[in-house]
Amino acid sequence: MAKTSELLVQKWDTLHENGMFDLKRQYITRHESKATMPSRVLRYNDVAEEIHRLIKKCIAEKEGFRAYGSRWSMSNIAHQKDNMHQNNLMYLDLEILADDMHPDSEYEHENIFFFECGNTIKRISQKLNEYGKSLKTTGASNGQTIAGCISTGVHGSAFDTGAVQDYVVGLNIITGPNATDNVYLERHTKPSLNDAFAHRINAKVIRNDELFNAALVGLGSFGFIHGVVIEADDLFLLDRYVRKIDKNLALSLSKTLDFKNSEFKIDNEVDQNGKPSRPYHYKIFINPYVDEDQYVIEAMYKKPYQMAYPDPFSKIEKSIYKDLIYLLIKFSEKFPKSIPWFIKSLQKSILPEITKDEEKITATLYETFWDAGYKGPAFACSMGVAIEDSERALNALVKMTKAHPIPGIFAMRYVNKTEATLGFTKFHKTCVIEIDGIQWDKSDKIPSLEEYGTFMIEALQAENIPFTVHWGKSMDYAFPNLAQHMYGNNVDQWMKCRSWLLSEKMANIFSNDFLTTLGLDTYQNIPNDFIESLDKNGQPLHLIA
Repeated sequence: MAKTSELLVQKWDTLHENGMFDLKRQYITRHESKATMPSRVLRYNDVAEEIHRLIKKCIAEKEGFRAYGSRWSMSNIAHQKDNMHQNNLMYLDLEILADDMHPDSEYEHENIFFFECGNTIKRISQKLNEYGKSLKTTGASNGQTIAGCISTGVHGSAFDTGAVQDYVVGLNIITGPNATDNVYLERHTKPSLNDAFAHRINAKVIRNDELFNAALVGLGSFGFIHGVVIEADDLFLLDRYVRKIDKNLALSLSKTLDFKNSEFKIDNEVDQNGKPSRPYHYKIFINPYVDEDQYVIEAMYKKPYQMAYPDPFSKIEKSIYKDLIYLLIKFSEKFPKSIPWFIKSLQKSILPEITKDEEKITATLYETFWDAGYKGPAFACSMGVAIEDSERALNALVKMTKAHPIPGIFAMRYVNKTEATLGFTKFHKTCVIEIDGIQWDKSDKIPSLEEYGTFMIEALQAENIPFTVHWGKSMDYAFPNLAQHMYGNNVDQWMKCRSWLLSEKMANIFSNDFLTTLGLDTYQNIPNDFIESLDKNGQPLHLIA
């Protein structure tokens, strides 16, 4: 039988020390050993029974319950004051056979994989590598769990691919204390696995695009995500370049992503007509305190996998332009620990020179976005805008930051539109403008992080620029009507789907301060026929299997 450790911890914090937060109990559940229970499916189902038991205990004690992964989020989205379940020991993967595929599925069987919630991006990448496969995209590092990634909308800058949740094709969610409170969700228009597989993990099948898209970025509040089905790619390589280019060219590309007809060209990255190739990934680094004529950009080009390429790690380890937090920490090491002095230094300094190790690096996705270089105190704020608004939004945020300086620098990344109801990469092409840096204490000259988040929202509202915010990053989530301003009618649709899936008691169990602050915890009495399991043509199946 699966076993759970119960720890009375009093306090809990994020990986980047954005707390501390009050907490009564922390649970850690471990599977029965493989020697005792060889079947992975049986061990998977056995641990589900243990999660049901823990939920029943929370109901009896009238307390909340919330799962979390690697503590990567910098907001309080993962926190629940009563009971938190650490998922990092729940990392099974279940084999998908050809006979498990739905008869109407258009997915290739060899690309479909099932992972338990506690699997990290690193572990999943290693498993996929065994099959000659790769994730389609990741964030800038690999320590997050798959359930945590999709719950907050983790993304990279693969602008024709999407965010992590956009290659998820199935969700197994535990919704209550009873054995029957276990569902397997898919889109009805894109079924992947058949009913027999879902029944093997003791789950009821619901195929419905509306419900699936709402639960996909569920902010940890649609229940306990136990398993995730993903569609993988064939293993591929990325050729990574870091360059300085004209500022106007960099921002022009930001608004169009039209590389073929631009003046931006890298030797050997051209088509048969000599036109610039379209990158897989594009990113711009911006120091808001210096008005430079050139910006540092990062471009990556997707290539077929081949065995013969140099070991990339020696170059990746030396690379300055890995991620913003790492860059800021390396920069701050050159200066006294005084934050005002650090900001003053930023005002006089440009970004580091591009090193030879960054002229070109060839690596797989897994190797490119390797272990995080820094895991100490840090902050990050991210806002999404349509690419057409990217230059105006950057200008507004830079102007505001000069007026309210903080120890951070900006970057711009680009992501394809998500189908998730509250996915923050909601625009047809989203430009994610992020400022990352080191934590500081509020003073007369430096605003608090919450105040800075307020200033970010106000800066874009003043310019009438539609925006979203990254759910896992720092922001003023108490800003009036923030969720409705960003998502409009989608907020009500998301809450209706959550109310349909969960009982009112369970909706309260899976809520937290983050949800309440945003006004997303409202429960509605929804008729049973609001959501129906549908076939691929959208016809009701009437009976949820």
